[in-house]
Amino acid sequence: MDLPGDDEIRTLHERFAPDAEAFTLVWTHCRIICDIAEQLITDEDRDLVRAGALLHDIGVYRLAPGEAYLRHGLLGHELLRSLDLPEPLARICSHHTGVGITREDVLDQQLPLPPADYLADTPEETLVMYADKFHSKTSPPRFNTVPSYAASLARFGPGNTARFEALVTRYGVPDLHALAERYGHEVR
Repeated sequence: MDLPGDDEIRTLHERFAPDAEAFTLVWTHCRIICDIAEQLITDEDRDLVRAGALLHDIGVYRLAPGEAYLRHGLLGHELLRSLDLPEPLARICSHHTGVGITREDVLDQQLPLPPADYLADTPEETLVMYADKFHSKTSPPRFNTVPSYAASLARFGPGNTARFEALVTRYGVPDLHALAERYGHEVR
């Protein structure tokens, strides 16, 4: 599979970011998720995980004013495919939100997505999706501990909490404190 390298990926972020502030926020977040995923990687395709982590939120730049943030993954998928990047890489964008979104979730909650399953299916999709739970682009950006992220899932029902707990068991807990010190973001 022909995957872009780090420099090419950074160039894509620079190309699609609407301004320097958005670039810094999203690029930094993607680098952090890459750092977390690389801590947890076992037998997944390392190059696909790295490229996927660095590109998973590129769709944020494509959100129209007032458009639901939930759509950023699908927009990223569409963007990467329009650039003729491989489908397995594009799927990481559309399958990293929350701990996965089912077709039933889309229909029952009337989510602004085409009715489909947006669950991580491959080991690489799953690892990037899991790593993404440990950092938030909120203002100010912060790292999330297992308890803080689990608490935020409670409102979406026990199925989501159970999926997250299974991921914690499978991958373990990343070392967030060294990353928090390096990036200057709080751990909550």
